[in-house]
Amino acid sequence: MILTWQIARKLFLMLMVLSAVNAASAQTVMVYQGPDWTNRERQEFYTRDQGSRIMPLVWMQALEYPRKKPFLRDSLARFGYLPNPAINLADIPVGFTVSQESVPSIGMTCAACHTRQINVNGTAYRIDGGPAIVDFQSFLQELDFAVAAVLKTDASVKVFARAVLGNDASPEAITALKTEVELWQLRFSTLIRRSLPDPAWGPSRLDAVSMIFNRLAGLDLGEPPSYIIEDNIESANAPTRYPFLWNAARQDFTQWPGFAENGNSILGLARNLGEVYGVFGVFHPTKQSGFLKLNRDYISNNSANFDGLADVEDLIRKFGPPRWPWMIDDTLASAGAQIYHRSQADGGCAECHRINPGKFRGIGIKTWATPILDVGTDRRECEILTRTAKSGVLEGAKIPFLNSGKPLQAVESVFNLLSFSVVGAITQHKLSTFSQSEGVLMSESVDSAEQFPDELKQLQGAFPEMQVSGTEVMMVTDGEPECAYESRVMEGIWAAAPYLHNGSVATLEDLLKPASQRKSEFAIGWSYDIEKVGLAAAQTQFDYVLHTTDCSNLSSGNSRCGHEFGTQLPESDKRALLEYLKSL
Repeated sequence: MILTWQIARKLFLMLMVLSAVNAASAQTVMVYQGPDWTNRERQEFYTRDQGSRIMPLVWMQALEYPRKKPFLRDSLARFGYLPNPAINLADIPVGFTVSQESVPSIGMTCAACHTRQINVNGTAYRIDGGPAIVDFQSFLQELDFAVAAVLKTDASVKVFARAVLGNDASPEAITALKTEVELWQLRFSTLIRRSLPDPAWGPSRLDAVSMIFNRLAGLDLGEPPSYIIEDNIESANAPTRYPFLWNAARQDFTQWPGFAENGNSILGLARNLGEVYGVFGVFHPTKQSGFLKLNRDYISNNSANFDGLADVEDLIRKFGPPRWPWMIDDTLASAGAQIYHRSQADGGCAECHRINPGKFRGIGIKTWATPILDVGTDRRECEILTRTAKSGVLEGAKIPFLNSGKPLQAVESVFNLLSFSVVGAITQHKLSTFSQSEGVLMSESVDSAEQFPDELKQLQGAFPEMQVSGTEVMMVTDGEPECAYESRVMEGIWAAAPYLHNGSVATLEDLLKPASQRKSEFAIGWSYDIEKVGLAAAQTQFDYVLHTTDCSNLSSGNSRCGHEFGTQLPESDKRALLEYLKSL
């Protein structure tokens, strides 16, 4: 009896120890990202409203898909989104916001797509500003299915109405709610049906540029009440991985093809406002003569939270690159540093990726040079930049310092439509804060760009100026490489797998191999391989394998070709270079 009790006691103590180890492992480690990045800033980044409005919060709380399972169950972890226990509302994950309005809406902020979690040996590591490993396409599809299920029968409408309006809702109120849901579903389902590609983007990737184009040109510029111009929506089949943000505010150019000038608050505002239009911002411009010097009203029906957008830009300036949280072989890393700083011809990286001074963006502002280079990678992202679309309500719109002062045509470059939509809104917002004593005659419509403040004229470079001739579109500036992408500063690159702009290479070790030797397929998920520096071979978070293509088709969207730098180094040099990249 005593022996049995002793064995039982030992087993109990072992279980307690194992339980403590598992509990410690289950805790999320917040990777160090500099002294200015505190829990307070982190929570503000996770929840700051930027103006995105997916739908009324109470609608999403009432949705079920599949039947009897709340849509918001598990804080959307099934799509890879991260729980946020600090928020007061249950099941609202990191990067999803609730507007402070009479009817609160749920929306998204940049943290939803730019907060990364990786798992190593059972421990979760959180990296703020890192490229999210989330399945946005599955989120969109399931949301579409969930709302369609509400409208399937009269009974399902009544169940939804009771959850939204209460048990005492009148028949008139239920009918009005159904009408609202039908209009929402018409718009959203049209976007989903025409946009989402097959094969899917998969976790960690999104064709953000096409989705912004589709949302704006397809859902915002038509006639009310739907505002839809269906022919303006095209397949979003140029997926890229989410970029990391810890140097985004400092780059002198941004976006993967490097088409947008960047580096100060006004250019950052343009970048972030374009993002809001892409993730469910409400935006419906209208014709109006002489409104704050423009012939369109861009802000009266615009949900953008300009204060929130400015706050988020300030926040992303505060977090630095994540510090590698594991041991580094200092001797090996020192040898790798010497390789890194060699010439490109000798396998080095610094010529393209070191910190160099960038373009002048204002007194006291320091930017980092962002070389835009063609290194033989997939071209699909470049090809979508030449899209045209019907201008809808923006036909005839004119902003003196954009498009060479010319009004928009009936068919325009989608870039020009985006430029007018972003710059027009910022211009009106800014002009409304200036006084007449500063020389701004806000009621007048003028043709001279010189009568606008210099701050606003900087927005000319926020998006490339395009010329449309028939169905052909070209940049106003020529002599650029045929398909070039930004070369970013490498600090924190260890945390950004998969690699290349389209996420077609699983690890940094693979990137140092010739394209012919890189993996043709790999699973995507949170598990990380800290030796190969990137995605681990075995993944459990998602049941998804990315199939890449070789160099025979550089327009597939999934080509693993290009960037063959350092591929001929001896294996010992490659190991040293990888060790150094961990330390950046």
